[in-house]
Amino acid sequence: MVSGLQIRMDRILRKGKMLCIPMDHGISSGPIEGLESPARIISQCETKGLTSVIINKGILKTLPKPARIGILVHYSSSTSLSMSPNRKMLSGTVEEALRLGADGVSLHINVGGKEEPEMLEQLGMTASECHKWNMPLLAMMYPRGENIKNPHDPEIVGHVARIGAELGADIVKTLYTGDIDSFAKIVKSTPVPVVIAGGPKAKTDEDVLQMTEDAMKAGAKGVTYGRNIFAHKNPDKIVDALAGIIFRKETAKEAAKRIAKK
Repeated sequence: MVSGLQIRMDRILRKGKMLCIPMDHGISSGPIEGLESPARIISQCETKGLTSVIINKGILKTLPKPARIGILVHYSSSTSLSMSPNRKMLSGTVEEALRLGADGVSLHINVGGKEEPEMLEQLGMTASECHKWNMPLLAMMYPRGENIKNPHDPEIVGHVARIGAELGADIVKTLYTGDIDSFAKIVKSTPVPVVIAGGPKAKTDEDVLQMTEDAMKAGAKGVTYGRNIFAHKNPDKIVDALAGIIFRKETAKEAAKRIAKK
């Protein structure tokens, strides 16, 4: 029998793969470049291969029309103005996400700092609620805090990703380690789908596309790129190029031609 979890997972993934734009930055950083209008970005990209977006509940309520793609509502909040910007606080419930019509819930967990215990508790308890309602949970698992010297260290990334799976996440988002072999080991040791974060705005499109190709070769199930999509001069074209790699197994060089097209 088909479960509610499977139905919702199929809304935020396509054929088990994810191409997602996280646009939760408005709380942490304000209306940064490209996010002046999240609805505009969704409209531009939803027919180009995008499978889902991550947005805060206030943005979801103000969308002018239902999106054609999956929606994950983000329930972790902190601001760059805070004395503790790494301390993510829970800002909603699973039942609220269901009432809003969301297809999944997203949490941001920083591992390696003094705020870690509180966020791990949030993840575990939210996972329990998500499982109760057959609601997919994506956990953004980041090595970040006083004890983290190198956030891209494969051993650390592997540990952080495994924590997300151990505490009940259905999808784990984490940092790409920079090489196929080390990331393949992380994917293999994480028993739920792993997708990669985009990080800061890349210098070139080629860098973004090559990282995507390499991550997919390592076994990642897709990407969740924020600034590298919504701050791009042509968000729809970079999404189309990424979809070429993720869903059509194009190389980074082949996919780059999609951006160059008029």
